[in-house]
Amino acid sequence: MSALAAYASQPELTRGRRHDEAATPTLGQSFRNPHQRDRDRIVHSTAFRRLVYKTQVFLNHEGDLFRTRMTHSLEVAQLGRSIARALHLNEDLVEAIALAHDLGHTPFGHAGQDALNECMSAYGGFEHNLQSLRVVDELEERYPSFNGLNLSFETREGILKHCARRNAELIEEREPKGVAARFLNGTQPSLEAQLCNLADAIAYNAHDIDDGVRSGLLTLEQLQDVPLFWRYYEGVMQEHPQLQSQSRRLLYESIRRMLSDQVYDVISATQAALHVHAPQSADEVRQCPALVKFSEAMFESSQTLKSFLFRNLYRHPQVTQTTDWARDVVRQLFTLYLVKPQEMPPAYAQRSDVPRAVADYISGMTDRFASREHARLTA
Repeated sequence: MSALAAYASQPELTRGRRHDEAATPTLGQSFRNPHQRDRDRIVHSTAFRRLVYKTQVFLNHEGDLFRTRMTHSLEVAQLGRSIARALHLNEDLVEAIALAHDLGHTPFGHAGQDALNECMSAYGGFEHNLQSLRVVDELEERYPSFNGLNLSFETREGILKHCARRNAELIEEREPKGVAARFLNGTQPSLEAQLCNLADAIAYNAHDIDDGVRSGLLTLEQLQDVPLFWRYYEGVMQEHPQLQSQSRRLLYESIRRMLSDQVYDVISATQAALHVHAPQSADEVRQCPALVKFSEAMFESSQTLKSFLFRNLYRHPQVTQTTDWARDVVRQLFTLYLVKPQEMPPAYAQRSDVPRAVADYISGMTDRFASREHARLTA
């Protein structure tokens, strides 16, 4: 990792962990900084392993080559580290946030999340970002003295990228001036957290094009309506006309160029914003407006792509049919466990807050486990 800029999150200035821990063994000096330790804890967690069987648009059984939550998280980490290196940000912190940002996602992607939020509407609702924080703070069971992974403040702050005001107030009561404070006082998170948020959007827009075309639900003819993609596609065709009969190579190269230009755009636009506001520390960053950004032109192009995917992929009849089924599975599981909590493992069944225990249990399921549980309980 290159030398950190003054505005980066400095590992030695971490705001620490919720629970005190003994110092790590050293060989002359510590070989892992706090954010490297966070990353390692995340990679070894149960919730991270489950991401390989959780998907976003296409359910796990619909094909082996579609992105899963894990492959998406790895792509976000790769994009994030590349940009962080150019901006002299804390790459280890970016990687930790990227790898943890989807830990709280339900089975069946956004359909499962929407259904679980609906089921929990009378019990405080369900937010996947808040659930990701809950996973690393409470639900992982690895250490003898505390629940969760006991991650650093900076990683936890990046994981909680969205939060309803009421939930932010509840967190603030338990943790004054903590990870939810910015949702109440209007400040920003670290540059590393801002970067992960944008890298997330870049990654899923690109891989949804790839998976959409691979699935046959999107066609290259439709993508002519997306300038952000089509200009690269036409450029590849002009430079490599022999690829006309090799659609996979043609699509891959077009997406690769689109991703590269977005990365360079973020680097350039962020450098310009940093020059204007000139923060001299991570704390000064928090008092500035959001600094990690696209240029105006790239932002508009990205929004056009996002709207296209919403209309043509996420609302495609074949996807809708599958997601309607997924919502029914989650709703029925919630109702069944609420009535018969003993059908859950004892660690969940014996908790006093049954609705939240049910939500925690369902949100931790993989696509295929949720399907099997539903079949078992409705047979």
